[in-house]
Amino acid sequence: MAEFTPELFTSKKLGLVTLRNRSIRSAAFEGMSPGHLVSDDLINYHHAVAAGGIGMTTVAYAAVSRSGLSFDHQLWLREEAIPGLRKLTDAVHREGAAAAIQIGHCGLMAKRSVSGGVCFAPSGKFNLYGPTWPQTIKPDEIHEVVSDFGKAVNLARESGFEALEVHAGHGYLISQFLSPYTNKRKDHYGGSFENRSRFMREVVREVMRSAGSTMTVVVKMNLRDGFTGGMELDESIEVARLLESEGVHGLVLSGGFVSKAPMYVMRGKMPVDVMARHMRKDLWMKPFLRYFGHLLIKPEPFSEGYFLEDALKIRDVVKLPLIYVGGLTSLEKIEEVLGKGFEFVQLARALINDPAFINKLRSGKITRSECQHSNYCIAVMYSGKMRCFQHES
Repeated sequence: MAEFTPELFTSKKLGLVTLRNRSIRSAAFEGMSPGHLVSDDLINYHHAVAAGGIGMTTVAYAAVSRSGLSFDHQLWLREEAIPGLRKLTDAVHREGAAAAIQIGHCGLMAKRSVSGGVCFAPSGKFNLYGPTWPQTIKPDEIHEVVSDFGKAVNLARESGFEALEVHAGHGYLISQFLSPYTNKRKDHYGGSFENRSRFMREVVREVMRSAGSTMTVVVKMNLRDGFTGGMELDESIEVARLLESEGVHGLVLSGGFVSKAPMYVMRGKMPVDVMARHMRKDLWMKPFLRYFGHLLIKPEPFSEGYFLEDALKIRDVVKLPLIYVGGLTSLEKIEEVLGKGFEFVQLARALINDPAFINKLRSGKITRSECQHSNYCIAVMYSGKMRCFQHES
């Protein structure tokens, strides 16, 4: 009798690239790009994940322009970054994994100290989580950002990536245009869903044009923004249909809004005392977080596969490949998700806890991650590089 092979360990094509298995390292911010360039830590981490058996690893949030930066240790995709990125993709490919890079713009979350004094958003609405007070982006600036996405595709190709993830979720700039909470515009970029989705369509068309027949393009989108007044599932279904019609190769189904409902993305509780302790430059934020952080960053209940119920609603209405992300910790749950019609799964915290997670599942050494979902790795990565508290000495 032939030995049963779990779906996770079967190869499958995503757009133009064939992955050796159904696992993808999701684009969780590594915090390993001091000066907005690739560090040895970033190369070593993605190499470790590739050596650990992942099908494709995704380098997190690469800003398409300086105006899209929110941290001084965040990657900025420009010419100067190509040599380091080429070392990274070479290291990943040597281990048999594919390499993707997430491209995006943070809009109202941009810190003027690192973004060249620029901070804009669909509407000039105060962001308490920055804190920032962005200017309303002008039509000519919109067109410039769209062009920057196209240029980023060319830089990514030159750096050796075979796949791109466009960040249209989590309250970043594209998501800010989509959400009625952050988009109060009166022009043809605001108001109706057709208008609020216009910027996303322009970005995706520019990305697809630049990618041509040479790169796989997936889009990360929200199922829900996670708060009253944000985008809900009915409009997200329309986003998915729209993106399918634009010819993207896959969708990553996520949720949450970093500047309004951050724990809807990750679930659980944020250790705000840890976050405050690791704040290095914004000294006034230390006491603010310590005393008020629990009010700003409210906990959300964690359960394995917490986006699955909503994600299945998208599976019902589109035919293109869907990539599930959100709280996967066991082979049993991963197999359940794949069995429900999702082509791939994305993982982050399990791979921060152990870059060899996939190989250990394959060998039978473990059946679930040892990650305790304390979100310590999230608390430290915004002021330093990500790491798991379970491995702290």
